[in-house]
Amino acid sequence: MSDDDRLGPPVTSTSIIVLTLARRVENELTAALAPLDLTVRRLGLLGHITGVPGASFSDLARMQGVTVQSVHAAVKSLEAAGLVRDHTARAGSASAIEVTPDGVNLLRAARKAVAEADERLFGPDADPVQRRVGQAVLAAFLAAAPDFPARAPDLPR
Repeated sequence: MSDDDRLGPPVTSTSIIVLTLARRVENELTAALAPLDLTVRRLGLLGHITGVPGASFSDLARMQGVTVQSVHAAVKSLEAAGLVRDHTARAGSASAIEVTPDGVNLLRAARKAVAEADERLFGPDADPVQRRVGQAVLAAFLAAAPDFPARAPDLPR
C-alpha cells in the first residue's frame, strides 16, 4: 500500500463519538450492577415498571426497544427472582405488574451504584470532555422536557 492509498485519520463523527462513550458508560454500569446480580436491561425494566404503573407489555417493550415476547420472558424472570408480582389475569388484558419490597430494595441499591458510576464517569474527577458531555446531555433533556426529573422519582416505601 502506498502512502497515497492510506485513508488518513478518521473523520470526526458525532455518531462514533457517542457510540464510543455509550460503550464506556455501559461497561461502567455493567460492572457497577454486577455485584447486585443486575444487568442494565433488567434495571431498565424494573425502572419502567416502577415509573410507569399500569404500563402494558407492549408499552414496556417499546420503552425497552425489545419484543413483547422478550418482555414477557423478562417479567417472568423478575417474578421468579421475587422482584415483581405479575397480577395480569390473561394475555391481552391490562398489565398489573408491581415491584415487590425486594425489588424496591434492589432499585435503591442500584440507584446508589448508578450514582457512583455517574460520579466516576462525569463527576469532578472525570475526564473534562466526558464531564462536559454529561452536563450537555442533562441540559438538553431538561431544556427539551422541563418536567423531566432532575433526579429519579422516589421509590415506594
